[in-house]
Amino acid sequence: MGWTLIILALVAAALFGAWRYAMATNAVALLDGADWVLGGTAGTVVAAAEVPTGPHPAQRLEVIAPDQPGPHPVVVFIHGGGWHSGIPGDYHFVGRTLARAGYLVVLPGYRLGADGRYPAMLEDSAAAVRWTMDNAARLGGDPGRVFLMGHSAGAYNAVMLGLEQQWLDRQGVPNGFVKGVIGLSGPYDFAPFTTDSAVAAFGHVADPAQTQPVRFARAGAPPMLLLTGDEDVTVKPRNSIALAKALTAAGAPTQAVVLKGVDHAGTVMKLAHPFRRDARVLDAALAFLAAQGAPSAAVQAGSR
Repeated sequence: MGWTLIILALVAAALFGAWRYAMATNAVALLDGADWVLGGTAGTVVAAAEVPTGPHPAQRLEVIAPDQPGPHPVVVFIHGGGWHSGIPGDYHFVGRTLARAGYLVVLPGYRLGADGRYPAMLEDSAAAVRWTMDNAARLGGDPGRVFLMGHSAGAYNAVMLGLEQQWLDRQGVPNGFVKGVIGLSGPYDFAPFTTDSAVAAFGHVADPAQTQPVRFARAGAPPMLLLTGDEDVTVKPRNSIALAKALTAAGAPTQAVVLKGVDHAGTVMKLAHPFRRDARVLDAALAFLAAQGAPSAAVQAGSR
């Protein structure tokens, strides 16, 4: 598919889905629209929408599931946006891609901006995991095979839940419930804070080190896949490399996978049509999940 066709597809997505995306102000919504037009929804269903996990309007989640009976392993995918933007509905493309591979996908929202300063984003993400523990089975998921995944700020949330046990403990989620974590282009070692988004989300914390995932590297951490791109100038690859080294030194061997020619947005874009032609992110994610407890090879074969 040439670039002309890609551009036409993006325009078509914007027009065809105008009713759904009229209020969209970010590229992720348009990316979801392109995936919707080019890839459709075959093989997937919206199993739940706008489900509250708390009183705040942002504390809502959605669930995308395979259209086949379960129980399916579960991926809780936490969106990015610098802890100041993003909604679960814009990430249905991630849900559709993983649902076609045999996973039930939970897309949680969390408080953002002034309402979502540390530790609110972790409290809300942990509440979504508790909701998943309580509700996955009735939606066709397997609560014995739950994984966390996130992009950018969402990768921070997911990795912190995997490393600092207090957040899931407070929600009554037992240690070991999370079977693995995938971080896409995540910030894990970024103190002192130099960006506006980091200052806004963490600048009030007296001891910045307590907010850093790298500080909580431990031997008993769930397995982690840390994917990043060598052209990421927003969250530099050294974050993934530093955390992988810290985890390995602590007794939890971990490798940071640095993808050549990929920028910050690229790691999540490659989960959507038409960018899924570069399958490095999806293939790495599915291989990691398979190693921890995946659906059958036949289901995975249909994920493309």
